[in-house]
Amino acid sequence: MLILTRKIGEGIILGDDIRIAVLEIRGKQIRIGIEAPPNVVVLREEIYQRIQEENLQAAGVRDVDLKEIANLFKTKKANEPGSTENSG
Repeated sequence: MLILTRKIGEGIILGDDIRIAVLEIRGKQIRIGIEAPPNVVVLREEIYQRIQEENLQAAGVRDVDLKEIANLFKTKKANEPGSTENSG
């Protein structure tokens, strides 16, 4: 982690096209401004983390779901003509 000291009006440049500037200091809070191209997503950390958690939940597969899908394939295969599971 790079740690810098900046005063109001001073900034930091990231790459060629992102600038972070200190706009105001009030007690323990700092207001910063971020200049970035439209294709760069800029999010507060807590929002980014919440999006990541929601994406993981949406992509998650439960064991129950996997068992149900496996049973569907077993049932379909057993009902196919010529299946050894169907002949008896």
